[in-house]
Order: sequence, then structure tokens, then C-alpha cells
Amino acid sequence: MNVTDVINPANGAVFTTVPSLGLEETDAAIERARTAFGEWRRVAPGDRARLLRRFAAVVEDHLEELALLEVRNAGHTIGNARWEAGNVRDVLNYYAGAPERLSGRQIPVPGGLDVTFHEPLGVVGIIVPWNFPMPIAGWGFVPALAAGNTVVLKPAELTPLTAIRLAELALEAGLPENVFQVLPGKGSVVGQRFVTHPAVRKVCFTGSTTVGKSIMAGCADQVKRVTLELGGKSANIVFADADLSAAAAAAPGAVFDNAGQDCCARSRLLVEASVFDRFLALFQENVAKFRTSDPTSEESDMGPLISAGQRATVAGYVGGADVAFQGTAPSGDGFWFPPTVLLARSADDPHWREEIFGPVVSVLPFRDEAEAIRLANDTEYGLSGSIWTRDVGRALRVSRSVETGALSVNSNSSVRYWTPFGGMKQSGLGRELGPDALLSFTDVKNVFISMGE
Repeated sequence: MNVTDVINPANGAVFTTVPSLGLEETDAAIERARTAFGEWRRVAPGDRARLLRRFAAVVEDHLEELALLEVRNAGHTIGNARWEAGNVRDVLNYYAGAPERLSGRQIPVPGGLDVTFHEPLGVVGIIVPWNFPMPIAGWGFVPALAAGNTVVLKPAELTPLTAIRLAELALEAGLPENVFQVLPGKGSVVGQRFVTHPAVRKVCFTGSTTVGKSIMAGCADQVKRVTLELGGKSANIVFADADLSAAAAAAPGAVFDNAGQDCCARSRLLVEASVFDRFLALFQENVAKFRTSDPTSEESDMGPLISAGQRATVAGYVGGADVAFQGTAPSGDGFWFPPTVLLARSADDPHWREEIFGPVVSVLPFRDEAEAIRLANDTEYGLSGSIWTRDVGRALRVSRSVETGALSVNSNSSVRYWTPFGGMKQSGLGRELGPDALLSFTDVKNVFISMGE
């Protein structure tokens, strides 16, 4: 069996290897999941709920272990990694309430009784990216399991370790064998087999828009369900009447968190022209305070990029651009890059239009509300965004007008496990989390029972 090196992005060193499954191993795992589905779907709702709660408790017992694993594998700060492990626990607890509440409807009809059932789909294939390996895995496999499906999950080649550990913890919690399997390997082998294998009835993919389009096209051949969470180029809109100090203090975290490797990163900063210079001065003060350092440190705000290739891509956008100011980053080993603020000459600049996926924000002034909305919507993406204003009417008008799936007013928060998350336009299809996600892992079955003569 082939193996893949696992690299610590903070120092660039290989520290372990994991198997890289081939086509035969992938097919065998899918067949095991298909067989296990027959029994898992028949587990009583209360028993399935208890297993998910037990799984949550086991994750809780291993939070620090999982967090430290993510720091080493993905370069996340220890504070972020603890939140991410806790998010898996919280999502498990949230959807543990679902099996006993997955109720259908009784619909009035003449001549009999009409009822609906939410039936599980079967085997669900989940393809996880490298930027948030733990939480995004949980957003997929947890509601899928709660709805009665079995799961095969492919972690990113760069960051497989926490997913592998979660599968081990699932068995420790008492989930039956083969109900939740993690299959490390290449996307072109394992992930593509999820698309083409007829026993896999849904694919959940988080990653680039380009790859998402190819997965969607491949799934169409079997009319296979898909949930896609793709790219983003989100706008952070600051109006002149906003609390500028609060907006400027929050802006670094909105784009530099996780070294900017976040589809929700507010990487386009729109500031009303009348306060542009004042806001930029406040922003510079806060960028200077943003600490890029060893991710194991409790004081670190930002760690390294995931790979040398990603660092080169990010640097390519900065070279030749108008750099307003930068923060600091360690030198030496590891894939480090400083927080960087660029001034956009126009909305046609590549760093304004394209998803950089690094700690780079592009700043542009606007004249009025109409121009702010036009600039915010002038993108193929529509995942997240923020609006800063004290005017409630403006907040509502702009929120309804900006074409994006998740918006925050006077905040930069995109994700809560109890509310829906997903994108518009080319940022995705479907919704994860909250009450909306569960039903996307089921089919509605309608049953009519005649009362006879």
C-alpha cells in the first residue's frame, strides 16, 4: 500500500506517514458501508441518539489530544484548534437530538390516510478540505449518521490525522463497525470513486469551485445528490456611521484568522470614502498587534500557511501590488507569511477579484450605499460577509441586497452549528449545519393507505 508523508507546516518537517488507499481498498470500504447501512438504518432512533451522545462525550475526553494533533498537522493556533475540536463535540450533541425528531407529516386526503417518511439515502461520501479538517468533517458525517446513513470520508491529503482519529473514537464510543469509515488517499482515486460508485448516493464536498463543478457534473450521471461548499471572496463593508474602532479591531481576525485559509475570509474590505483614511489608520494599529507566531503558543493569533506551494501562490498576488502595510511573521523554517493589506487600484485587480486563500486583504473605498452593494455583488462568489453600521434600516436593506449565504451585522461571525451555512452563486449548493442540513441526507417517501369501501 502506498503512503503519504504528513508535514508540520510550522517547520516544514515530515513527522509521520499515513496510508494512501487505492481503488480496490476504496471499493471494499464502500461495500462494507453499503452492507452496514442495512443494519444502521434499523437502529432505533433513541439508540442512535444515545450513540451520538456517547461519541460526543468521547470527543470531549480527547479535546486536547485532537487540538494538539491539528496544531501539528495543519498549523492552526492552539486556541483555534481547541475551538475546532469543541465544534465537533457540539455538532454531535446537536444532531444527537435529531433521530427522535425526524418526523414526517400526515396530509389530509380523501379515502384514506397519507403519511410521509424521511428515509436515509444509503452510503454518503464526504470529501474534506485541508483548511478546517475537523469541523468540516463533523458538519458532514454527523447529520448523515443521525439521519441513518453510513459514511465514507476522505480527508485532505495534507491533513488526514484528526479525521483518522475521529473514526477511531467513533468505535470507542460504540458505533458499529463500518458505519463511519475514514479513507485517506488521493482525490483523483478515493474522492473520484465516491462520485462514480453507484452505492454512494450523496457526495458532500468542500473545496475549490473548479473541483466542485467537476464533482457536480460527475454526480449528474447517476442523479446523485450533492452538497457543495466552495470558494469565497467575501466583502467586509464599513459605513461612515459605524463604530469604526470596533470594526477596525475586528477586521484582522475576519481575514487573517487561520492565515486567511478560510472560504469565509472577509478578504475584500469596502470602506466609505469619507472615513477611509481614518479607518485605515485604525486598521493599521490593529494589524500591528496581530501576533503571527508558533501555533503552539497560547498568545498566537495566526500560524503558518499549509504548504510551500500555498505560500508561493499568496506571494504571487502581493508582488507588484500596492502594499499599504504588513504585520510580522517568523523567518526561517515553516510556511510563514505576514498579514498583508493591499490597496486596490480598481475592482479589476486580481487580488480584489480572485480568492487568494492567504493572509491578504484588499481595500477599496466606496461613495454611497448603492455603490457598496454593487461592489460587494460584483463577484462570482457569495458565501459570507459583514456589514458595519449603526443604521438598522441600512443594515436590513444591505443585508437583503448583498448576494451571499451568510451575513453578519456589526460582527464577522459566519458559522454557528445551530444555524444554516452555505453559499449562493458559485460559492456552493445546499446548506450545512442547523435544522436545514439533516433533511438533505434523506428522501421524502409518501405513503397512501386506502380505507377501502
